[in-house]
Amino acid sequence: MKKIFLFIFFLGTIVMIFVMAKTGSTLKTPAAHSGILDLEFAYNTSKTTPIIISWQQTGNIGAAKINTYWDFLFLFFYAGFLFFVCKKIAANSKGPVAKAGNIIAKAALLAGLFDVLENAGMLLTLNNQGSSTVAFFTTFFSVIKWTLVIVTVLFALTGSLVLAYRKIKYRINFVETKK
Repeated sequence: MKKIFLFIFFLGTIVMIFVMAKTGSTLKTPAAHSGILDLEFAYNTSKTTPIIISWQQTGNIGAAKINTYWDFLFLFFYAGFLFFVCKKIAANSKGPVAKAGNIIAKAALLAGLFDVLENAGMLLTLNNQGSSTVAFFTTFFSVIKWTLVIVTVLFALTGSLVLAYRKIKYRINFVETKK
């Protein structure tokens, strides 16, 4: 049953990466070289204002809102995928790695929660309800989210490589003992 969840969340994550890239493609302007990411890290109104103005001038405020709304679905998939990967690594490990995997799996879900808070702040800014306080907290939540995502991705990658190595090693040993 967990394998099907892992597959569904993986597939959803891949699809949403393409959706996010497509809906965010017009958001790259001279004031926002990295598109929506620049708004995530704009920690005060002197940083958010040029981004918002550039998107207003190019007619992209609507695109920024749509991209942010899509991110609510994306965060559901990536957080779920990372959660299930880390849980799988934990279930196939022992000792500190298993314990870390279970903790890091929860961190993946926390990343999703901080992404929700970040999106709320960006939507306030995009709807002309922003302030330096909103911008600060949006960036604060974004930094926490990205830190948790990086930690979980690194754990997922290294843990998956270790599990794959163990599986290959087991199969080689199994074949050799059959001879």
